[in-house]
Amino acid sequence: MEPLVDPDRLSSWMDGEGLEPGAPVTVDRITTGHSNEVFRVARGERVFVLRRPPRTPLSPTAHDMAREFRLLRAFFGHAAVPVPEPIAGCFDLDVLGVPFYLMAPIDGVVVRETLPEPFVDDPKAPRACAYELVDALAGIHAFDWRAGGLADFGKPDGYLERQVPRWLGQLERYATRPLPDVDAAGRWLQEHTPPMQPPAVIHGDYKLDNVMFAPRLPVELVAVVDWEQSTVGDPLVDLGWMIGLWLESGERAAFGGASPFEPGADLPSRQDLISRYAAQSGRDVSRLAFYCVLGLFKLACVMEGSFARFRAGTSDDAYFAALETGVPALARRALEFAEGTA
Repeated sequence: MEPLVDPDRLSSWMDGEGLEPGAPVTVDRITTGHSNEVFRVARGERVFVLRRPPRTPLSPTAHDMAREFRLLRAFFGHAAVPVPEPIAGCFDLDVLGVPFYLMAPIDGVVVRETLPEPFVDDPKAPRACAYELVDALAGIHAFDWRAGGLADFGKPDGYLERQVPRWLGQLERYATRPLPDVDAAGRWLQEHTPPMQPPAVIHGDYKLDNVMFAPRLPVELVAVVDWEQSTVGDPLVDLGWMIGLWLESGERAAFGGASPFEPGADLPSRQDLISRYAAQSGRDVSRLAFYCVLGLFKLACVMEGSFARFRAGTSDDAYFAALETGVPALARRALEFAEGTA
């Protein structure tokens, strides 16, 4: 099987971009990627991070490297939120067979399954991580996307009304089993769609493990990453996604796994985070339940696609096996937000 990143072809392209020309290239896989693939590329005196789509795409629009690279160029050095420095993008399929781009590495840590050093010994770190997370989201949504060259980056008109048909349409293309709670969540959303908020850039997958923190105290968010689903639309979609996935002390994720924070950690509640975002953004969050349901509904549809890939043998990601029960659990969690019991 052809490698995901061919060092010789990459070297030739980097020569043309003036990136340490003539020096040998080494490529190491950083992640196997539940979505995009990430590699460490070393050449000469420099280190780069390469992002490219997976071998088998989740959907026709899920891995648009050109959009992601464009977003980073708009935000880097201009937005009130840090992003990785974009270095060079390649959208010529003759190089690696897929579009990809290079960015600068970030000296940072990710809070995913456990709290990393040095945060683990600081009782203030969990709350600080949460507040940094929500503050950065307000910064994303404050960005002047028109002045930043992103006037044609999305289609905000009718954005909310398009969401349920879009995700159900994707689900129909790969679903192999009935999912009644997903259907129920979709019906609830269509019956409770609120007026759209003033548009802003949306990250599209905003959560704790898509940001990076400096590997030191005090806690400082140093980069928002994984912009592959970014667009312009209703910014409360990001807040609903984040809040729908936020675990309060003692809670477990809908499809297994636990909070990276220890039981009893000083964590803000979902309402604390909502109030902090509202105070910083000035936006109306009174109908946020809709956005929480939408986020979990969308995630269930996306994850069913991943489960279908796993069942078909086109993905070797063992994580996807758990989605047999995980997708229905996500849909049930969405209905809890709809019913006001979450």
